[in-house]
Amino acid sequence: MEKELIKGIAIIQRSKCREKVLKDLKNKIKTPSKISKSTNISIHHVSRYLKQLKEENLVVCLNEDFKQGRLYKITELGEDVLNYL
Repeated sequence: MEKELIKGIAIIQRSKCREKVLKDLKNKIKTPSKISKSTNISIHHVSRYLKQLKEENLVVCLNEDFKQGRLYKITELGEDVLNYL
């Protein structure tokens, strides 16, 4: 198993909320507010988890230059991590 995948699995297993956010993005493109509503996690926390997931290459922001309405999508690595959970 490659190092990046192992690291991703470890990061997700340390936090149920990060796992919820990642699962919510499976096969979907969503804004943080939509993720917040569907996971029942505050928007502030969702934003923090998305930042962490992005730093680990588990999600990607599709429109980085937008201040509002940013769209997030799970990466191939993120999908691989979910497959192992």
